[in-house]
Amino acid sequence: MGSLPRGDYSTHESNKLQNQHSKMLQEVVDSSFLSQALVRSYKRSFNGFAASLTNQEQQRLASFSEVVSIFPSRVLWPQTTRSWEYMGLKENVNPNPNTGSDIVIGVLDSGIWPESESFSDKGFGPIPAKWKGVCNGGKNFTCNKKLVGARFYTTSIADGDSARDLNGHGSHTASTAAGNYVKNTSFYGIAQGTARGGIPSARIAAYKVCGEGCRDADILAGFDDAIADGVDIITISIGAQIAINMRYDSIAIGSLHAMQKGILTLHSAGNGGFFPGSVISVAPWLFTIGASSIDRGIVSKVSLGNGKTIVGKAVNAFEMNGTEFPLVYGKDVTSGCDETQARSCSPGCLDTKLVSGKIVLCDSSNNVKVALSAGAAGTIVKSGIAYDVSFVFPLPASALLIDNLKLVKDYINSTNAAKAFISTSESIKNTNAPLVASFSAKGPNPIISEILKPDITAPGVEILAAYSPLGSVSSYGSDKGSANYSILSGTSMSCPHAAGAAAYHGLWILQNKDAEFSYGAGHLNPINATNPGLVYETNEQDYVKLLCNIGYPTESIRKLFNNDSINCPKQVGATINDFNYPSISLQVKQGVPFSASFTRTVTNVGPANSTYTARINKPANFDITVEPGTLSFKQLNEKKSFVVTVKGDRITSMISASLVWSDGIHSVRSPIVLY
Repeated sequence: MGSLPRGDYSTHESNKLQNQHSKMLQEVVDSSFLSQALVRSYKRSFNGFAASLTNQEQQRLASFSEVVSIFPSRVLWPQTTRSWEYMGLKENVNPNPNTGSDIVIGVLDSGIWPESESFSDKGFGPIPAKWKGVCNGGKNFTCNKKLVGARFYTTSIADGDSARDLNGHGSHTASTAAGNYVKNTSFYGIAQGTARGGIPSARIAAYKVCGEGCRDADILAGFDDAIADGVDIITISIGAQIAINMRYDSIAIGSLHAMQKGILTLHSAGNGGFFPGSVISVAPWLFTIGASSIDRGIVSKVSLGNGKTIVGKAVNAFEMNGTEFPLVYGKDVTSGCDETQARSCSPGCLDTKLVSGKIVLCDSSNNVKVALSAGAAGTIVKSGIAYDVSFVFPLPASALLIDNLKLVKDYINSTNAAKAFISTSESIKNTNAPLVASFSAKGPNPIISEILKPDITAPGVEILAAYSPLGSVSSYGSDKGSANYSILSGTSMSCPHAAGAAAYHGLWILQNKDAEFSYGAGHLNPINATNPGLVYETNEQDYVKLLCNIGYPTESIRKLFNNDSINCPKQVGATINDFNYPSISLQVKQGVPFSASFTRTVTNVGPANSTYTARINKPANFDITVEPGTLSFKQLNEKKSFVVTVKGDRITSMISASLVWSDGIHSVRSPIVLY
């Protein structure tokens, strides 16, 4: 997807581009199929198109000199109250309403539920004059002065012919970023409190790019429109299972063009965090957000007939009112499966006659639907690898760690009349927060090892926010309940938290990156985001140099940026360590001495006259020096450069360190990672 020339594109010029796309297809597609071949034309913010092509047609098109890249349209997926108060952004902290009311946050997701109280325009002034978007939400869909724009790109009947959110994910992310203050909200009485976004005074534009999955072609269309419509920030909580080369990644491509127009894109890191290198958001111009916990936990207690009470994890809104039910183990109520399958309550294994009206214990949390369909009164399951998260269950339930699960099994084996009841979930104080969530995707960056990802973490565990009443409230998708506000977990939830904080200071939306493999520069602090002191700024030329130095061909970069004057240096890798990123990541050969230097530049956005001193936090087995060790500024927006040198004899495992610049008031931290 190449860039368009600078300036606004008229409808006439956009139509000319679409005609060019059609002419290109005419040269590779049989004329009888031409009208069906062009799926989408991207012409408002960047130059490209989606088409239905055979392999042979793709190869012919790839040979055209004007083509930057061709890649299949994959199907990506969403990365599924008190959080803002926990981060210090109290209800009485006013995030500059004059700035906030002009900021428009673009949400690329599953749409939005426009009637939600979180998106009411009560008290809002006129829509900002800069806004160029439209309300193309479909039938029975109305925008307002809060929800200023809506578009949809999904076409299947199941996805609905509108921008209306049918599953709840898009409404949840939008309200987390910029939802109104809504008091006395809860999920069936759980997590009672005030729901609110990071910047309630901001406007929202919803771009429905997801239905049953999120297609690359639709995601690019959402970026194309959002950029041209004039959003200030884009938040996208969507991703694949693994990271891919950026030139074939629709989110990396779309966000690159957003960066060129001064629009920051925030992207969820992914939910495959049980393995190193699982982060899916790798582009340096993306602000990649991992997930962490907050100071509230949600638990579900199991009371056994022997008087013992065991605390488990679940969002359980059902009332047993202390009534005890017979308690059975899956292996004892099977309809003919082998013991291993029956222990896990695998599909087809539970005998309805032996399970109905009883609480069944299962060695797996993946077969809750089986227990539900067998008529179980409740279920106790072994906690999965996401042991620190409470999911919404479609029946009374609790997920227990293996030691606690053994206590329940021992009790069942000790009597012929085991019984138990499961209490409605309750909120407890989580004194260990913030901790990185078990599911939050981790580095190192699998595509560009020198760029540390994720950039930062934000709350993504058990977040209460707006929902679609048409969406399944259960994490297992097999319930009949409905909710206007629901509890979800995932980097999908942490990403809009960061978007709200980015919007919190409208003066340096793109530059303000408070950005180690799990948590980047640490946990999001929206209060400090308003007055960071120093910032690491990057511009388009910095990204051009980076792409040159990681091996992108000059001609491809020229097309990407629509700039024929770009010339990559012959020596690839010459300046990659000098990319002005707010973190330092160095991959070294194990057991071999190493030395590397990194040049960085900071911009003073604090007091005009200020002096910052460097402080290094590191283990004792290697050296880090900073030259100069002091930076003195005389004016606002003044820039100063410094060099960080890292050297040592050898390392055998990952090492974490940090550089902190401090003037006594501000502390600007940059993580340093060696691996």
